[in-house]
Amino acid sequence: MAGTITVPDLADAIAAWRGVLGLLPCDEGVVDAGLAASWGAPACAGRRFATLRPASGAPFRIRLVEQPAHPDFVPTTTYGWAAYELTVEDVFGWPRRLAGSAFEIIGPPRTIANMEPAFIPMQVLGPGREMVYLNEVVGTMPGFDLPRAACPVDKAFIVVLAARDRAASVRWYVEALGLEESATFTIPYTMINRAFGLPADHQTTLTMVASGTMPVVEVDDYPQGVAERPRHAGMLPPGNAMVTLAVPGLDDCRVEWLAEPARRAGAPYEGRRAGTTRGLAGELVELVEVGG
Repeated sequence: MAGTITVPDLADAIAAWRGVLGLLPCDEGVVDAGLAASWGAPACAGRRFATLRPASGAPFRIRLVEQPAHPDFVPTTTYGWAAYELTVEDVFGWPRRLAGSAFEIIGPPRTIANMEPAFIPMQVLGPGREMVYLNEVVGTMPGFDLPRAACPVDKAFIVVLAARDRAASVRWYVEALGLEESATFTIPYTMINRAFGLPADHQTTLTMVASGTMPVVEVDDYPQGVAERPRHAGMLPPGNAMVTLAVPGLDDCRVEWLAEPARRAGAPYEGRRAGTTRGLAGELVELVEVGG
């Protein structure tokens, strides 16, 4: 349903996500104390936020929350949410469109060994040092209904978790949230190899967690040297801070809530009950009750 990103300057981040990637603002204001407490981030109360949506109208949101940058945060080197992958049109045209923008190209478009010819990704860092993959679906992948873009930058393709224990995290998403373990791949993962100074052919194993044929979470093994994500006291983690997932019912989730779930106004809640928990890698997982 949503990916939440922390940014040091909200106006600059809105300009980047709207002016460069083409998402449309749909909500803006300040985080109320109850919502901040539900995230385990009470110091975010009163901080400005903006929510944006794809031009396609797909039910996915990017939420930008303004808070100070953390000087010790280095993307792709810590446990937690490592990246949000979005489905796009014309991935090979994006390097030209991003030139000189607030989005720094980390990896140009390229095919991935063992995943051809399903999709072609590229990787960028945004104004909050958030990692964003831009994926163009160009084929099919057995067992998955890969989301195709209906506008230049559209809904989520999948979200990526840097796990302490890949198998344990996969079990958590299956047992706690009722998702399903899907395919496992072993690939030379360029972003991980570059971040940790590993050989280009070093292999990483990852497992997809799905809802039926829809990919939801990619759970990645991480090499030695990965660290806990630094964060300001009482605030959200820097960068890719939190993922919001839809569930049929909160009462069926086998999780420990950071605060008692409550009905929330605005996107992506629209009056529905929501609550937040932590996964096994310390990642914040916000759950919204959407019914059967």
